[in-house]
Amino acid sequence: MTETRTVTVERDIPYPAEKIWRALTQPHLMEEWLMKNDFKTPTVGQKFSFTEDWGSIDCEVVEVEPRKTLSYKWVAFGLESVVTFTLAKSGTGTLLRVEQEGFPVDQQQAYRGAQQAWPEFLAKLEQVVSRQTA
Repeated sequence: MTETRTVTVERDIPYPAEKIWRALTQPHLMEEWLMKNDFKTPTVGQKFSFTEDWGSIDCEVVEVEPRKTLSYKWVAFGLESVVTFTLAKSGTGTLLRVEQEGFPVDQQQAYRGAQQAWPEFLAKLEQVVSRQTA
C-alpha cells in the first residue's frame, strides 16, 4: 500500500452549523469561497466539477450527514484525494474541520498547495457565512 499524507485545517467559526452547511452545499455560495462549480445537492453519488482558469477538478459525493459531514472525491492532475468537511458545535459557534487525504509522498507540490490553499479557502468561507442573513 502506498503511503499517503493528509492536510488538516480547523477553524472555529462564530456561526451556527446551518449557515456553514449552506456555504458548503449551495453552488452560488461555494463559488464565492472555493471555485465555480456545477454542484446540485449534497447526495451520495452526485458527480460535479470545480473549474478555474487552470483547469478542473472532478468530484463525487461519498458521504453526507446534513449539518455534520460532507465528503467527496477530488480528482485533478493525476491525483485522487478525498476532502471531508466536519462540523461540530463549539463554545463560540461551530468548529469546521477540513481534511484532504490521499497525497502520495511524491506529490509534494500538491500537498504543499493544499496546505496553503485550505486556510485561505476557510477564511473566505467565514466571510461568506458572515454575510448570510438568518
